[in-house]
Amino acid sequence: MKIGIVGAGMVGSAAAFAMAMRGIGTRITLVDLDEARARAEAEDIAHAVPFAHQMRVEAGHYANLQGAEVVILAAGVSQRPGETRLELLSRNCLVFQEVVSRVMEVAPGAILLVASNPVDIMGQITQEISGLPPGRVIGSGTILDTARFRSLLGRHLGIAPGSVHGYVLGEHGDSEVLAWSNVCVGSLQLADFAAQIGAAVTADVRTRIDAGVRRAAYTIIEGKGATWYGIGAGLARIVEAIETDEQAVLSVSCMSDVLDIQGVACSLPRVVGRAGVVAELVPNLNAEEKAGLRASAALLKAAVEGLG
Repeated sequence: MKIGIVGAGMVGSAAAFAMAMRGIGTRITLVDLDEARARAEAEDIAHAVPFAHQMRVEAGHYANLQGAEVVILAAGVSQRPGETRLELLSRNCLVFQEVVSRVMEVAPGAILLVASNPVDIMGQITQEISGLPPGRVIGSGTILDTARFRSLLGRHLGIAPGSVHGYVLGEHGDSEVLAWSNVCVGSLQLADFAAQIGAAVTADVRTRIDAGVRRAAYTIIEGKGATWYGIGAGLARIVEAIETDEQAVLSVSCMSDVLDIQGVACSLPRVVGRAGVVAELVPNLNAEEKAGLRASAALLKAAVEGLG
């Protein structure tokens, strides 16, 4: 499968590297306004290919995206220290008006995978600009927040994060909702598992994990300026599900109706395969979580409507 990446900055190049290491795709093409950066990143990643899986990694122009089945959109301006994802909106909208149009000219059959922040809104804008069905425009959404949630909870319980089944819903940002009420570990509800191993999930533990998930990006940005490894791996995971037609349940963002909020892009557990998002799952939430998800969706919808 041919994969295109528009935006060869840290996120785009981290995604390309993750896919090269995991053997996802057969050809990756990096496109960037800074052509020298795209060439350098492609060359550097290509030198890692002999240690991993055979594939072709190259730099190119928009025309070289022809035939791509997935195009990752990682272009745009970076989040500044102290800046919320929603504050990025007006700056990144102008970038995407050009980027999406140029991608669609050469790769109209591609699934578009949006990584640029604020990712939920940029995904909705991408869907409207491209005219593609909602299931073929996927935002990375809360796939990284969900990974952080599972990682921190697994650390507290002393088990592998892969054995924790829980999701972060709504906005990839400050209003996101950690769905504690339906977390399972193995075949047990979280509270039952925690009781059996003597690692109670108290209110203090929940508060600490919630803050760890919700503030993770800000902490990383303060320390090194941006995040890229986690989201790069998350993007690779989504592309893998598409390439293998896995029908994997992932917390990604796309346009749909969320509770009583119609036509908004935010994250729910969704089934991802070769055709993109093919189904949406509505988790059983308690009243507080449901109210939080509704508020998160309403915030995102209002932000998009504010753009006209």
